[in-house]
Order: sequence, then C-alpha cells, then structure tokens
Amino acid sequence: MFKKLYDKAIQGSKHRHASKYLAILSFAESSFFPVPPDVMLAPMVLAQQEKAWRLAMITTIASVLGGMLGYAIGFFAFDMIQPWLEGSHYWSKYQLAEQWFKDWGFWAILIAGFSPIPYKVFTIAAGALSMMFLPFVLASFVGRGGRFFLVAGLLAWGGERFESKLRQYMDWIGWSVVVLIIIGVGVYKFF
Repeated sequence: MFKKLYDKAIQGSKHRHASKYLAILSFAESSFFPVPPDVMLAPMVLAQQEKAWRLAMITTIASVLGGMLGYAIGFFAFDMIQPWLEGSHYWSKYQLAEQWFKDWGFWAILIAGFSPIPYKVFTIAAGALSMMFLPFVLASFVGRGGRFFLVAGLLAWGGERFESKLRQYMDWIGWSVVVLIIIGVGVYKFF
C-alpha cells in the first residue's frame, strides 16, 4: 500500500509543473496550510537529484514569502483571527511563540524556521508582536533555508542507493508511522 503511494509521489515529482506546486505548497504552509513542504521536496529531490539545490532554493524563497504573508496576517488582522486561533489546537503553540519572542526575539524565528515547530504560528506571532520586519525576513531565510537545504542535500547525497532502500522498506516505514500516530493520539487523549 505505502509503496504504491511512494511510487505515485516519485512519479508526480517528475511532473512538468511539480516545481510550481512545490512553491505553492511552501508559500501556503508558512502562513496557513498545515502540510509541511518537506513531504513534496523529499520525493522531488529523490526523483531529480541533479536539481536538489534548485528545489531547496524554490522551497526556501516561497516559504519566506509565505512567512511574510503570515507576518502581515499577524500585524494587520490578528484581532480577526484571534477567536479562531484560541479555539484551535494552535493556541498553545501561539502562546509558546509569544513567550519565545519575549525571551529570544530574532532567534525564535530562526529556530522555528528550521525545526518541525509550526512555522506559521511564529510568522503570525511575529507580526502580532510587531517584530522588526527585516530581522524577521533574515531569520526566516536562514532558518527555512537551513532546513530545506539540509533535507535536499542529505537526499541528494544518499542518491539512488538511498532511494532504493527507502522504497524497499516503505511499507514497513508507513505502517510504523501509523502505529506511532495511534500511540501518540492515545497518549495525548488519556494522559
């Protein structure tokens, strides 16, 4: 089952408009969309290893531009989205982002850009808290770029050998992830 999905992802990664879709996903994820661009970047790099740096750059630039939209949402429209945010599962993450800004400022965006923490929450918080715009953009570019170039570099370095091993174990990996998600949801709900 997961091998078929993996094969479709690799096949879709070679589509002539795949780079545009990657840019759109990267932009959207930085301000409002929940799916990280890594899920599209990874198979694209595996399918086109010679374009790894170009794909990482597309992802980085689009993500930073999307982060600017998130900043604008926080700066100009936070009062409108705050009720929704308070009712969502992102509220605790937003409060964490506020605290990080108070403690670390510039470094909070850089860390959020690189880590799996929802970057969009930090972009909105940066705008809502009126972080200086140029440091925000610089931290976003360094954090996001570091993450996406690392992903692309590791996958390109692993090359075909890595891709074939990944495909070989894809069903095992996929079911393991499903089990971990079920366990995580169970722990979250009961503890």
